[in-house]
Amino acid sequence: MKLKNQAIIVTGGASGIGYHAGLALAAEGANIIVADFNLDGATKVAAELTQKGVKAFPFKVDVSKASDVETMVNFAVEKLGTLNGIFNNAGIGLVKPFLEMDPATYLKVIEVDQHSVYYGMYYAAKKMVALGAKGTFVNTASIYGSMAALGSFNYNAAKAAVINMTRAAALELAPHGIRAVAVAPGFVNTPILGKDAAMKEALAKQHLHGKLIEPEQVASVVAFLFTEAASAINGSTIPVEDGFQIFKNS
Repeated sequence: MKLKNQAIIVTGGASGIGYHAGLALAAEGANIIVADFNLDGATKVAAELTQKGVKAFPFKVDVSKASDVETMVNFAVEKLGTLNGIFNNAGIGLVKPFLEMDPATYLKVIEVDQHSVYYGMYYAAKKMVALGAKGTFVNTASIYGSMAALGSFNYNAAKAAVINMTRAAALELAPHGIRAVAVAPGFVNTPILGKDAAMKEALAKQHLHGKLIEPEQVASVVAFLFTEAASAINGSTIPVEDGFQIFKNS
């Protein structure tokens, strides 16, 4: 077990990529705080992880609120005894054309997808430095952090910020033994895509293998990035998108 007794927070841990990341991290022996706005979902996931022989606790969090994130970090240390990392994964998308992108719609996505990553890294880093604990931060970016998509000005802006915040945090936290990395998924087969089969098929065709990325595929990369085997990866954003950005099909 490459992460035995490591203490890791997973935000958005009740479903999708976060759920599968919790499973992958637990399989390597990590103890998990399953943090999500959906407390019932987080509680069920924590119970499932506990059955796999690790410690796991649910926590209800609104990641757009700094005070909630700070409390989450303190809760993790209280329950797990230390902190070795956080997977800043929680996020939303609100699609509107740019000329209809009112400030409220813009800011909602920025607060959840961008500010939450800052809060997560900031409060986790402060706590880890105080404890003398080393570890890793993994942030969920997106293919749309480095390119544009129609109707996603807010999401594009937030995910681009995540990529550069990851670089900046890696630079400043390296002396403290803390790495910061990001993953940039393509179109992932999670509930956020909805139930429109035709739209899903169109998105899938933009990957080289013509399939949606499964959340387990992203989770396996996330789990690897937390391990010592990935210790030379720092400040980087790892694409998990089946060639979308380089070999994008028309």
